[in-house]
Amino acid sequence: MNPRTPTLVPAALAVLLAWSCGAAPAAAREVFNFNPGWKLAVADPARAAEASFDDSGWKKVTLPRAWNEDDAFSKDIADHTTGIAWYRKRFTLPEEARGQKVFIEFEGARQAAEVYVNGKRAALHEDGVTAFGVDISALLVPGENVIAVRTDNSWEYREQATGQRYQWEDKNFNANYGGLPKNVKLHVADKLYQTLPLYSSLGTTGVYIYARDFDIRGKRATVTAESQVRNEYDKPRTFSYEVEIRDADGKKVAGFSAPAQTLAAGATGTVKASAKVGGLHFWSWGYGYLYNVVTTLKVDGKPVDSVTTRTGFRKTEFGHGMIKLNDRVIQVHGYAQRTTNEWPAIGQSVPAWMSDYSNGLALESNANLFRWMHITPWKQDVESFDRIGMMQAMPAGDSEADVTGRRWGQRLEVMRDEIIYNRNNPSIVFYESGNRGVSEEHMRDMKAIRDEFDPYGGRASGSREMLASDVAEYGGEMLYINKSARIPFWAMEYSRDEAAREFRDNWTPPFHKDGDGPQHKGADASVYNRNQDTHAIEDVQRWYDYWRERPGTGTRVSSGGVNIVFSDTNTHHRGLDNYRRSGEVDAMRIKKDGWFAHQVVWDGWVDIEHPRAYIIGHWNYAPGTVKPVTVVSSADRVDLYLNGKPLGHGRQHERFLFSFDDVAWQPGELKAIGYNAAGKQICETSVATAGAPAALRLTAMTAPGGLHADGADLALVQVEVVDAKGQRNPVAMDKVHFELDGPAEWRGGIAQGPDNYILSHDLPVIGGVNRVLVRSGAEPGRIVLRATAEGYAPAELVLQSVSAPSSGGLSTHLPGEGQPLRLDRGPTPTTPSFHVSRVAVPVASVEASSNGENAAKSFDDNETSVWASAAGDKKPAITYKLAAPATLSEVVLKLSGWRERSYPLRVLVDDTEVFNGMTPKSLGYVTLPLKSHKGSSVRIELIGAADEKNAIALTEVANQKITDTGANRTPKGTLSIVEAEFYRVP
Repeated sequence: MNPRTPTLVPAALAVLLAWSCGAAPAAAREVFNFNPGWKLAVADPARAAEASFDDSGWKKVTLPRAWNEDDAFSKDIADHTTGIAWYRKRFTLPEEARGQKVFIEFEGARQAAEVYVNGKRAALHEDGVTAFGVDISALLVPGENVIAVRTDNSWEYREQATGQRYQWEDKNFNANYGGLPKNVKLHVADKLYQTLPLYSSLGTTGVYIYARDFDIRGKRATVTAESQVRNEYDKPRTFSYEVEIRDADGKKVAGFSAPAQTLAAGATGTVKASAKVGGLHFWSWGYGYLYNVVTTLKVDGKPVDSVTTRTGFRKTEFGHGMIKLNDRVIQVHGYAQRTTNEWPAIGQSVPAWMSDYSNGLALESNANLFRWMHITPWKQDVESFDRIGMMQAMPAGDSEADVTGRRWGQRLEVMRDEIIYNRNNPSIVFYESGNRGVSEEHMRDMKAIRDEFDPYGGRASGSREMLASDVAEYGGEMLYINKSARIPFWAMEYSRDEAAREFRDNWTPPFHKDGDGPQHKGADASVYNRNQDTHAIEDVQRWYDYWRERPGTGTRVSSGGVNIVFSDTNTHHRGLDNYRRSGEVDAMRIKKDGWFAHQVVWDGWVDIEHPRAYIIGHWNYAPGTVKPVTVVSSADRVDLYLNGKPLGHGRQHERFLFSFDDVAWQPGELKAIGYNAAGKQICETSVATAGAPAALRLTAMTAPGGLHADGADLALVQVEVVDAKGQRNPVAMDKVHFELDGPAEWRGGIAQGPDNYILSHDLPVIGGVNRVLVRSGAEPGRIVLRATAEGYAPAELVLQSVSAPSSGGLSTHLPGEGQPLRLDRGPTPTTPSFHVSRVAVPVASVEASSNGENAAKSFDDNETSVWASAAGDKKPAITYKLAAPATLSEVVLKLSGWRERSYPLRVLVDDTEVFNGMTPKSLGYVTLPLKSHKGSSVRIELIGAADEKNAIALTEVANQKITDTGANRTPKGTLSIVEAEFYRVP
């Protein structure tokens, strides 16, 4: 049976049938999908909590469903609709269920949720981030039961007990998709049971699975299972604890147990068992190998409670400025993504297959890390990253600053709850304590939570910034390159520029040049109104600084960084539209040129392992067009050919960019061929001229088992304008009209125009392609989507939605169940991930022309300390005595004011000049090539006033304190060094 076929599995079907016949349940622990059968009202009617309330006129919905989903991308984030909305549902449990424990698990609510069962208030949840549970065992009645949830997504919501607002309820980044936009489950268990990992609401911690004593090459580790067990019987219970590990194919690979033990009536305890396990597949980048660990409680040899935890095993290390995954160094590269991860007219509430599709596209761009911004993602995204094999950084909840008092208490509680809830998910590798740096005391608070609840998960506790912290286990700024020989530093968000997919380049309609469009707060608009061409180039230029300082380039290294954002997002924006367009894919996950550029420059753990090339742009232009061509490639040389005719070698810059000036367009094929240093061809790519538009083409993407008639599943349908040969025309901008028939709901797509065309049945293609969303109805049937455009024959797509049965408001098909694992990359390679390209030469001592007492701060591996010459120093200079004589190849400097300022410097080795010139402006470090000369001392002299022309402006950051590089505190006649490093060839 296809794992996505929505039929009741035999055991669960037997339970439902037994309940309907009044028999005892057939299993001790069942977990049901509680998403079907809800009703929704955007109102606050009196007595809506009562079981007898008449909700017959309410809208029928299947969760997850934000009640204001229509706002997604149609409105500015600040204008998202807020207010009160009620969700109600009738469900049926047998009389026998009253003798068992029944819990409802909400994966989250926005912002607050009051839960009522059969008219009685059962729970209040307020933080808008975490999952929460409700024990409804004592509130159930025979036959039909009613649950009602009152939600409030006000931006100004305040915690009822304290009157305190939540820091992360922010109109900048936290798109407000209100109500119940996440999945809901129902658990039925024996009164001797393993608890749920829902701490704030239920006071319980659940199951914890972890591995230690790794032997990566030998494929062995010691696996431990811990379960918190609660006995709600009125007498002691003696039980045994058994653990079974099943591989991705369902085969048992290990089994072990703990001795029998007795738990007193009403008591809660922890039981644990461990064993060495061989033949393991270790979870890795692009290798989302997962196991099912089944933990079972047995009484008198019979199982009374069994929990299945899906997890993976991997080894991590954080030290010497580097990150290791399964003993292999990895430089992180990926995206700082808004946690809402939303889609037009839907928000975040997509089916699991779409989470895997979207996140999988990021993986295919060769990203290896997502840093979720400000708040923890929902469980569906967490589990998606487990399946595809990509690391995550998990924040708790915050805005842009450290806080005190109750607000800090709220953040601690969210971190505690999310660690407990997500500690079995192998993709989570970093716990982030703050979007900006936190105090050392607060960092200790966060780290203590990790140590208490996840001491063996192999996850680093840290925060943005933390450059001089003695507590944090990682850090890094959001805009600049940081390096360390201690804890790993990686950039939390870089390349913040924006570019709409509508704008290709200066030579393609609508002929959008960088900066065209309105300014934001009077700032130069060129960085946030880019076209795709320059945006992709900027992506490469920004990444080059991190790659240049990668592991293998010295003792102090950069562990990488993440680009903001992966997909266009309905959050903080500055450009022409009311949403942020920094994505490497648009809101419908259609690739921009930047996606392909990243695929080239990120194809390796550290060094490039698979050479690639990509020609930025298309090859459909008007006759007479002459334009530059840029190729992104990891080759050492790139040659360009037009219809077989050579156009010469590309001018290489920022290592990965190859430029060809004044290429005259001709129809045909433009090909780029890449060669290594020895002249051997190692990669090629091409782009061809498409013919005149001739037809429309519709293509559907659905879950592996098809479109499910559950009222929540979605089909993603692509519409293309193609030529007579079926090639997409990359400049077509035709408007397409859509008509939908059958048991489905139109959700549409997005384009630049009135209300961003949200929910419109008329939608233009952009560069020959666009996409729309169709939501399934609650009944299966034939769905027909027709597309027409002037001058083309109509296109038609037929979908047959398949049955998704439920009974009594319960379904046995859990969200995400049956989604395939991504194993494309294979296990972690055992070979080194980098070669040593240069060797750091240590410094023995230092002297300075002034302020000599601070001279050592210029090489102390602390970017918060600095040496600067005195204001009256007429000839600023600093001299380093090397630990041993060496022939230096490079000096690397981080200079105060690095993004605004160029310094005229002279460098001497044993009194011989080896460099004389201006330092470039940068986002961190500059590398000065030296003439070859062996010596024991290095003298760096400032030989003029610093130049601040053409400074790198970072005006897009609202809080300009974040962009500070020290230039304003450093006179132009002062030599100010944050860090100095000296290198020789290996």
